[in-house]
Amino acid sequence: MSYALSHPTQIQRSSLLVVVVALHACILLLILAARTVAPKIIAMPLIVDLLQPPEPRKAPTPDKPLTLQVSIDADNAIFIGSAAVDRDSLESRFRDAVARDAHVEMHLRADRGTRYESVAEAMSAARRAGLTRIGFITQPGNDPR
Repeated sequence: MSYALSHPTQIQRSSLLVVVVALHACILLLILAARTVAPKIIAMPLIVDLLQPPEPRKAPTPDKPLTLQVSIDADNAIFIGSAAVDRDSLESRFRDAVARDAHVEMHLRADRGTRYESVAEAMSAARRAGLTRIGFITQPGNDPR
């Protein structure tokens, strides 16, 4: 340890005393200011509550996308809605729907006796036509096991 730090001069001692007294004065002023300002800060929400905020702008709600109800019966016949569709025109019907609405959804319902190949063909035609949203509709029933 340095001699200068362990034995401060009279000037160093008086300077240190001035700094300590100044710090105490600052702390006292902060306490007094807090006592006088705090009630005003607590009362501020009452004034703020009187002000009406501007009405939030409503975001435009997206339109409900076009939904294609596609069903395949036990004879592997394909229907869009209630209209029967042959396999050759299926992809073009899907393309027409995508042209009308880019966010078109296909809800696919297949009979329990439908061949997997028929379902896969319908899904492939939908993908080639640009349909990206495909959902499966199922009905609860008895377990065939």
